[in-house]
Amino acid sequence: MTLSDDELERYARHIVLREIGGSGQARLKSASVAVIGAGGIGSPAIAYLAAAGIGRLLLIDDDRVDQSNLARQTIYATADVGSGKADAAAAAADRINPAVVIETHPVRIDGGNARDLLQGVDVVLDGCDNFDTRLAVARATLEARVPLVSSAVVQFEGQLGVFRGWEADKPCYQCFVGDAPGRAAMSCAEDGVLGPVAGVMGSLAALEVIRALVPFGEDMAGRLLLVDALAMRFRTLALPKDPGCSACGAG
Repeated sequence: MTLSDDELERYARHIVLREIGGSGQARLKSASVAVIGAGGIGSPAIAYLAAAGIGRLLLIDDDRVDQSNLARQTIYATADVGSGKADAAAAAADRINPAVVIETHPVRIDGGNARDLLQGVDVVLDGCDNFDTRLAVARATLEARVPLVSSAVVQFEGQLGVFRGWEADKPCYQCFVGDAPGRAAMSCAEDGVLGPVAGVMGSLAALEVIRALVPFGEDMAGRLLLVDALAMRFRTLALPKDPGCSACGAG
């Protein structure tokens, strides 16, 4: 896939990076990425992925923009309150980069539709706020052998992981969280979240999507990034594969 003169100018700062170059930018242009959840994580991620020139973005979210979203979900404006998040995020991404093909799916992804919704994508970014949804997405990406970038944020803390559990030495998402589908999750509505923390985690998630498409630097799969904004501390932990994992283990 070739880049036009306009694209060469738009992505010039990427192309001069030896780790990206023209060939890497062309790979971004040919890639399809699904973003699950156009909220605190998805909002900055969608903006950066559109700006980066991802060829096709699938935006999956059945929620609507609420007044309480605006302090952290910066892809939306006051005029978007009441609009479907998928459509409002698509309009914002189109303003950033009209060359990106954007598909919207204003539905809740679950075990029954995840396989069909994610068919043909190269990377999935999951920033949803529902544990059952995260498990359904994780299982679908593992089955399809599609890299999963998973990020979460609450209060002043965030976490980020990349999962390729079909590889012999890499964990899947269930190696990390186990099999508890009814696990109670912390809620931004109940526990709060500082807007810029969501922005940091969404931006890092977009970075890992790009790294999955155009490998550079150190691979994040098999590690978990923990961010504590109160202490301004970033920690990276080793995340081993669970040989007894029900999803990707041997038994």
